[in-house]
Amino acid sequence: MYPPKTIAVIGASQNPEKYGYKIMKTLLDAGLEVYGINPKGGAIGKHTFFNSLQAVTGPIDVAILVIPPAGLVQAVKACIEKNVREIWFQPGARDPLAFEKAASAGIQAVNGCFMAENGFW
Repeated sequence: MYPPKTIAVIGASQNPEKYGYKIMKTLLDAGLEVYGINPKGGAIGKHTFFNSLQAVTGPIDVAILVIPPAGLVQAVKACIEKNVREIWFQPGARDPLAFEKAASAGIQAVNGCFMAENGFW
């Protein structure tokens, strides 16, 4: 299992059918420190989503991107500003420019399913 870290799910969702919900709920159920990021707001249980990554007051070690490719470059910029150390580009959330931007900023960038590759699913 993945070592406990602070994790941001960028693209968190209240809809149980969406991966932004499934990922966040699984990580919360595992007892990890998880922050949902969605500009539209929302919550899963008592965990209210933040409208931006910068709204999270503490550090974020890992960002899991579960958003359409059109928003990835902006999300990576936010991760750079927040000093995120690792970004996971989930299947369906991939863009070569965003990946290169993250890697060139010294962020460990991974094209892969965070949940499967870290033993959650």
